[in-house]
Amino acid sequence: MIIKSAALETVCGITSKLPENQLPEVAFAGKSNVGKSSLINALMNRKSLARTSSQPGKTQTINFYNVNQEIYIVDLPGYGYAKVSKEVAAKWGPMIENYLHKSKQLRMVFLLIDLRHPPTNNDIQMYRWILSNGYSPVIVATKADKIKRSQLQKHLKILKESLKVIEGVPIIPFSAVTKAGRDEIWELIETYALGEEMEIPEE
Repeated sequence: MIIKSAALETVCGITSKLPENQLPEVAFAGKSNVGKSSLINALMNRKSLARTSSQPGKTQTINFYNVNQEIYIVDLPGYGYAKVSKEVAAKWGPMIENYLHKSKQLRMVFLLIDLRHPPTNNDIQMYRWILSNGYSPVIVATKADKIKRSQLQKHLKILKESLKVIEGVPIIPFSAVTKAGRDEIWELIETYALGEEMEIPEE
């Protein structure tokens, strides 16, 4: 996709009402230090539209980015960061679940997993939780540039087996440094969210 415009349009906190958008939405979920903001910036060809932070867990809102007046990229709060208070963390789950249930325009969910390490319990729980909410998330394996090419398939196999990802669900190695995987993510978005209705396999 050629990015002509990209802007943060709506920020929803815990007590905010979700926007009633008319454009398709694509949501991105992942733990706090997985590189979600870097991926979103890479998708939109911007250096700092989505703020990256040296303090993981800082994003405590659902952020809606309008791209080309054509689609919304939705940044969900990061999970699993120990320094966030339990009180705050406990509110994120219902906030995300409310969005997954109530958004009328949500077409796809991407789940980001750090390819360097086996998925954490939080990653596995989030994957199962997204499935239970009726979506089959596309897996984006981030920080792929940190893995030796000879080790890539090994790490992808560990990720797939740990999450019990079913056959046919895409797993995309991604690097914010090299932009590897960026085009593949946009191709999926254009196919499933902007194009003909095609179903990603579900369990």
